[in-house]
Amino acid sequence: MQPAVFTIPPHRAFADALAAGLIDIYGQDRLALARGTILIPNNRAARAISDAFVRRSGQGLLLPRLVAIGDPELDDRLGAALDPLAADGEEDIPPAIEPVARQLLLARLVEQAREEAGDPVDAAEAIRLAADLARTLDQLLVEGIEPRRLADAVPAELSHHWEASLRILATILDRWPAELARLGRIDLADRRNRLLARTERRWAASPPPGFVVAAGITVAAPVVAALLARIARLDAGMVVLPGLDLDMPGEEWDALGPNDGARPIETHPQYHLKLLLDRMGVGRAEVRVWRRGGGSDAPAVRTRAIGNAMAPAAFTGKWQDLEPAERRLSGVRALELAAPAEEAQAIAIAMREVLETPGRTAALVTPDRALAGRVVAHLARWGVEADDSAGRPLSAMPPGTLLLAIAEAAAEGFAPVPLLALLKHPLVRAGEGRLAWLDGARRLDCALRGPRPDAGLDGVTRHLLGGEGRQQRDRLAALDWWKEVAELLRPLEQAFSSGRSDRDLATLLAAVRDAATALAGDEAWSRPAGRAAAELVAQLEAAAPGGPRRTRTDNFPLLLKSMLDEIAIRPPQGGHARIFIWGLIEARLQHADLMILGGLNEGVWPSAPAPDPWLAPAIRSALGLPGLERRIGIQAHEFAGALGAPQVLVTRARRDARAPAIASRFWLRLEAMTGGLARMTQLRHWAHCLDRPADYAPASRPQPSPPVADRPRRIAVTKLDRLKADPFAFYADAMLGLRRWDAVDADPTAAWRGTAVHAVFERWMKEDDCDPAKLRSRAEAMLEEIAAHPVLRALWTPRLIEAIDWVAAEMSANLSAGRKPLAAERKGKAEVAGITLEGTVDRIDRLPDGSLAIVDYKTGQPPATRAVAAGYAMQLGLLGLIAEHGGFGEDVKGIPQGFEYWSLASAPRGDGLGYVASPVGLKKNGDGIDPADFTSRSAAVLTAAVAQWLAGDAPFTAKLHPEYAPYADYDQLMRLDEWYGRADE
Repeated sequence: MQPAVFTIPPHRAFADALAAGLIDIYGQDRLALARGTILIPNNRAARAISDAFVRRSGQGLLLPRLVAIGDPELDDRLGAALDPLAADGEEDIPPAIEPVARQLLLARLVEQAREEAGDPVDAAEAIRLAADLARTLDQLLVEGIEPRRLADAVPAELSHHWEASLRILATILDRWPAELARLGRIDLADRRNRLLARTERRWAASPPPGFVVAAGITVAAPVVAALLARIARLDAGMVVLPGLDLDMPGEEWDALGPNDGARPIETHPQYHLKLLLDRMGVGRAEVRVWRRGGGSDAPAVRTRAIGNAMAPAAFTGKWQDLEPAERRLSGVRALELAAPAEEAQAIAIAMREVLETPGRTAALVTPDRALAGRVVAHLARWGVEADDSAGRPLSAMPPGTLLLAIAEAAAEGFAPVPLLALLKHPLVRAGEGRLAWLDGARRLDCALRGPRPDAGLDGVTRHLLGGEGRQQRDRLAALDWWKEVAELLRPLEQAFSSGRSDRDLATLLAAVRDAATALAGDEAWSRPAGRAAAELVAQLEAAAPGGPRRTRTDNFPLLLKSMLDEIAIRPPQGGHARIFIWGLIEARLQHADLMILGGLNEGVWPSAPAPDPWLAPAIRSALGLPGLERRIGIQAHEFAGALGAPQVLVTRARRDARAPAIASRFWLRLEAMTGGLARMTQLRHWAHCLDRPADYAPASRPQPSPPVADRPRRIAVTKLDRLKADPFAFYADAMLGLRRWDAVDADPTAAWRGTAVHAVFERWMKEDDCDPAKLRSRAEAMLEEIAAHPVLRALWTPRLIEAIDWVAAEMSANLSAGRKPLAAERKGKAEVAGITLEGTVDRIDRLPDGSLAIVDYKTGQPPATRAVAAGYAMQLGLLGLIAEHGGFGEDVKGIPQGFEYWSLASAPRGDGLGYVASPVGLKKNGDGIDPADFTSRSAAVLTAAVAQWLAGDAPFTAKLHPEYAPYADYDQLMRLDEWYGRADE
């Protein structure tokens, strides 16, 4: 009996052609279709075939039963119709172990085996290795290879790494059957094999009453091939393969392998089909073309051109001799763009254009999930909701990100960034209390600006109780709300409190689950993603006692993310009826009027083969396992099938997010065979125009000119330079009240380090009376109190202590010379030029001659003398002017003659840290500033600036003297990049 094996060529939509043919054959009897069974590759194929029947029927229709044979790679289970109760005389097949429980149990075996080998791993690494081990074990089971054959398949010479890996693998595989037997379970792939084999035996003895069609199945596993061979020989059985190349020359077909002594060409799109036919015992000449079409097919010549384009590399020389019709890909156009963002926008425009024609459909097919996500976002700009059939990983959905945020906040000791990310998560307090909750979170955000506080909830509380001035006000405003939040998070902290030490996995999971419920309530576990998260957490908790014992809290977020990544959340139907985003599985079975094959770069399509950390390539070959490259051949077959649509657009970006990208081998083949695909360049132009303004009108240099009466009547000594060099920045600061915020968890800035140093010297002056012997201990105590940041402790504290020792020695010398400190960190003010001049002096000394010395501490380099000569950096002179007016108090009133910067930076001549510099002093040639004239000169500079901008009506022009305006706090506000450097400015 000739086997009933058919193929639907690529130029026909597989699902539509299949539905059309079956309706033609069995549609006369309305119940005949309902009595039939269609075996499909997996559950994701069911929707495509069901939709095809609905489109073809045109009226009510009783569909055949669609039964998935399952896919171990997708944790896809066998359909219920193939998993009946055991009949009399048949052995009961034990249930399969759940995938999560299996992975955790394998992880524990990995952990134990690595410990025995002297190379221990933590739980996160063990679970990652267990996932790879599960895939390797599944491949052994699917191919029907006994694990004990490993010992006979090891080559004589093997690297030390693989020898160690094999010893560990052998240990695990020896223990694995006993673990399964203890649980009364078997592997999912093993159970699938047994059920398929039992189905084959049953159908051999008693065929099912209706027709049986195996459609779209390309898996070449022995048990699957045996079942398909049985179906093909049933009286009412058919096997329908997608895209088998019947026109491929015999020598090319034979070259695919497997051949004795020659390596098979597993990367070819026809190899896995040839292997399947060989295992079915069917010759290619026995396969017939499915004669029914889907109604919107491409020309038949397309199939021949696709076959020629995918010829084995050794036979591509024939391209030069092909007739034009045999290599022309009419209807296939290409688009090459600069970057992934531009590619996504062009694809979205092409799909949006399709909607202008009633009834037309468009589908994007790509393995690049980032590209698919971008296209979905672009389509949403036009109100087009596109369903992504491949779904999104649970780790990227709100319930998954909430669980990760909880784990990361706890693992990092509630550091500011993960803590705020958790408290601002969209699911936390969703509903009526959301606004009040966000108000509290924003107050806490303000309070946590700057360097990181101590670890833990209590560390945050201590941080909020500290600070000075505006900083203290911000922290106290968040304190009451924070205390309530801290109590919610206290159980989570207690579960993670042991830092990097080992913890019980079940305890950590329970703490994260309870925290999610406490923070988000039912929102954490509702809707499809929430239910999937709840199911995963429940499975993990149930399986945790049998899982790894060594769970480090700092690696727990990685462990959790690896589990969340494995779960795809697919949207329910309800997106746009004519716009689709399909994974490669769906694209193999159906066509749209416009198929867009995106992301055609090497490493994306085809994807790079995932390495197998357990079996060396030579061992896989000796065992008869599929090579790591076979997946490339499967993706090539899926690509060839998608090329058969009526209109096709292939796209790629010349670079990815990091570096230039290499065009996919599929792209290069099409280009080489055709001599260059037709380009669709208008999409690139439309994409550029979409975000290009019709009229480019850059901002002009801002120069606000408020009324004189509204201008400030006060100025700080440190703000005069800003007023003169960048009047707009002064205006934004003094009149608009805008202040630059530190980043959350920021590295200690120069300003922050300066504040810490000033705090040390202030207490030293006020509490130790500037005793040089007490300065070092005072500095060490202060640094222990305030220097919580590890960078500060490791890098800056040793340098500061060295500079502190220099200050103590310098002060001791000054005291011996009769110089006496009078005041430190004292605020003062004076009326000058009709305004109030105010400032804080770091220190005022009384010199032996009775005059004053104004001292300013610097953690960096002091201002250059040329800046002082140009009328900038007058801070010391203005402080002296306040002292002359008695603005710091009568006890320090006098005539300043000394103006000194005490810098804690490296000395100019390299003589260690710390030196004294002065902006005044006359040189031998008479250049410089006489110390006696410095205050009067500073007053003149201040008076001129006041008359121009504060008492006058001069505009506050941005960046008037940029060489003296190095700070960029207000550059974005003034839109600097739009006008700076323009000729008209």
